[in-house]
Amino acid sequence: MKRTSVLTLAAALLGPPLFAQAVAAPPAAPAKDLKFSRDTYSPIMEMLRPARTPVSDAQLAKLKAVPIEAVWGAVQKQKYLFCFVNGMQMTQPGTKLVGRALTMRYLPVRPDIQEAVEALGKGGDWDTGFNMRASDDIKPGDVLVVELAGAVDRATFMGDVTGLAIKTAGAAGVVIDGGLRDLGEFLPMKDFPVYYRGAHASAMADQVGVEWNVPVRIGNVTVLPGDVVIGDDSGLLFFPPQLAEDAIKGAEDTVYTETFKREMVRTKKYRTNQIYPKLSPELEKVFEEWKKTHPRS
Repeated sequence: MKRTSVLTLAAALLGPPLFAQAVAAPPAAPAKDLKFSRDTYSPIMEMLRPARTPVSDAQLAKLKAVPIEAVWGAVQKQKYLFCFVNGMQMTQPGTKLVGRALTMRYLPVRPDIQEAVEALGKGGDWDTGFNMRASDDIKPGDVLVVELAGAVDRATFMGDVTGLAIKTAGAAGVVIDGGLRDLGEFLPMKDFPVYYRGAHASAMADQVGVEWNVPVRIGNVTVLPGDVVIGDDSGLLFFPPQLAEDAIKGAEDTVYTETFKREMVRTKKYRTNQIYPKLSPELEKVFEEWKKTHPRS
């Protein structure tokens, strides 16, 4: 047998050299069990997360200061066409709601789902009653957005006690595509607007919370966790947080231009079609002069 063959056989029998054994990688740590993640794992959100720059408090303040219609127009220009929900009832007419979406989804209850929900709550150490869990997980400025598919009877997301806990934890408001209990207790809460499909005396019984901070559907609109939420008497607007700066600029531009248009209407010097929707060439020149004495704030 050749010397090289003997050496090869010996190496195979003895295993890797000592220096190779010394630098071998340690065993990998066990992967985190995704089913017990505090937020329900969503592949969609995993894909979108890198682009979703959180909206700041300063941006929310600016969005609160401009009309919802002007923001809607700016969002439409970004091709987010399904972003507005109307027809819901509200506890605080005249109060504007602005915040970040914290979402949750309910499904009609059945024994196997209920069993799975309870096991997940035990393993993840969270309350399976999402109305109670909310006061533990919510951050100041969050808006709870609850998908209940419009169910109201025996589908009331919260009553006065759980609602007060959510408010006290710092929620800016709540949007419920379903039922609300103890309506009379929420009406005096002037700084805590709640949008809901209907009020009912029953407690939650026929629906169970199944997913937390995932994409949900409210009416004909998709809402993602972290979306900007704006609400007023006309309805609710939802859009991605990374659009906030463009939405602010677009809305402020609209407000500025329409302030001039209203002034021109009041002069009674021009026909409406010279002013709206587009300024006539003559009024474009007037607008440029007007800007010199009306600097943007």
